[in-house]
Amino acid sequence: MTTANSTAEFSNNVTGRPGKVRNRVLWTLQILLGLFFIIASGGPKLVIPNTLTENAPENLTIPLGLLIFIGVAEVAGGIGLMVPRLSALAAAGLSVLTVLAAGTQAFIADKPLMGIFPLVLAAIFAWIAYERRATITDLRNSLSR
Repeated sequence: MTTANSTAEFSNNVTGRPGKVRNRVLWTLQILLGLFFIIASGGPKLVIPNTLTENAPENLTIPLGLLIFIGVAEVAGGIGLMVPRLSALAAAGLSVLTVLAAGTQAFIADKPLMGIFPLVLAAIFAWIAYERRATITDLRNSLSR
């Protein structure tokens, strides 16, 4: 019986699919972060972009088109986190987006400590992308048929 369990665990790790508890933790994070990026981060950039640009500090002026593009990317990433086939790609995209946000905070806004939160999010998104990496190959295989 021990051999069968070891074999099952080994094959689970080879395919790159997380275990039961890890899967639940990942889905909880994906849903919470997805809702955060849809409602609190990307949503306001799409609903009230003019207010955000008017209230921005002088050293952090972002063109309206770029602000809307970032909002669309955040909302799309938030939705993608909650779609099983897209979760790894969405997490990878949001990881890149949050690293760029941290760079903006550190170098353009001159507030390097404000860049810590986006870097923590980037690490979480990178972990989600790594754990969900099997969905990328599944998606590639389903598209190539």
